[in-house]
Amino acid sequence: MSKPDFYETLGVNKNASEADLKKAYRRMAMKYHPDRNPDSAEAEHKFKEVKEAYEVLTDSQKRAAYDQFGHDGVDPSAGFGGGAGQGGAGFGDIFGDIFGDIFSGGGGSRGGGQHRGSDLQYNLELKLEEAVFGTSVDIRIPTMEKCDPCGGTGANAGSHPETCPTCHGQGQVRMQQGFFSVQQACPQCRGTGKIIKDPCNSCHGQGRIEKEKTLSVKIPQGVDTGDRIRLSGEGEAGPNGGVPGDLYVQVHIKPHELFNRDGNDLHCEVPLAFTTAALGGELKVPTLDGQVKLRVPAETQTGKLFRLSGKGVKSVRTAHVGDLYCHIVVETPVNLTKKQKELLEEFEKSMDEGGKRHSPKEHSWTDKGKSFFDGVKGWFDASDKEK
Repeated sequence: MSKPDFYETLGVNKNASEADLKKAYRRMAMKYHPDRNPDSAEAEHKFKEVKEAYEVLTDSQKRAAYDQFGHDGVDPSAGFGGGAGQGGAGFGDIFGDIFGDIFSGGGGSRGGGQHRGSDLQYNLELKLEEAVFGTSVDIRIPTMEKCDPCGGTGANAGSHPETCPTCHGQGQVRMQQGFFSVQQACPQCRGTGKIIKDPCNSCHGQGRIEKEKTLSVKIPQGVDTGDRIRLSGEGEAGPNGGVPGDLYVQVHIKPHELFNRDGNDLHCEVPLAFTTAALGGELKVPTLDGQVKLRVPAETQTGKLFRLSGKGVKSVRTAHVGDLYCHIVVETPVNLTKKQKELLEEFEKSMDEGGKRHSPKEHSWTDKGKSFFDGVKGWFDASDKEK
């Protein structure tokens, strides 16, 4: 069964701003939230659809991928950049950002006090070659992991957390305020639903300890600056044995000494000796997978663009491969010897004998400048006569 369109799910058009998305999400989430529709599987399913649509469309990278490739652009099975709503988050993670404590008591915890762990972000710098061809990178990250001695419960060996007598394990209490009944986190257990009388000696009742772990990250071919790679479940462990969050690896490509990247295309400047530019010839051009020969025709000028098809970057989402664009820059010779200067002076005299035929652009520009100057002079002359 195909997924519904994210824009249709939220009831907005494709040009909707972030404020429009938030307003639409607030309306739809209030309508389908499980607390308002207990025991309704259909409402729960609709809420998940609304939540996933909101997560994708409010993330600029995911929204761009979705607009271009549809659901395939944010499909977590590709292992890259997508996965909205697939990281183990409960209903409270996005919903709580907008509605605060109205439903969830301030943390997305639903009876038992198990919260999802925080997501982490790691900024990864890659060489252009690594991004183009893909690679595997080991990274070390500090994080909060489940305490092994207590298994994440926070209680010492031989003891167990006890049910909070105030909220009876719900983690929430209901407060009456005039006509309104408001749920909030239990003040005695702080929303966990449990009381730990004999805290674990390792984590001191927290259920988590600080650790540094090493992860191997597989970089797919064609990633670019701004892309994110999600490692599901590699974020921080959740408090009180809750599920861990995700780790997002944010990609940054280092500047390259030869190439500039523009999407899947590459650009480079190619210096060309003025004799080769005038007479034509052949030169070797570097590409990411070796040198290639480029035939330069006679009378080539600075700014001439040559396209080498298929010598760019393979798209991270499709089989399309970009091109390499070579921008010609004709180089004026420097550090000339006396003999070379004499030869150039002789060459210049021969050029003068040919007139406009050898340098049409120069003469055209000179003629336009003279015409402009004559026109301005004539205007001033006319003004003087009127006076």
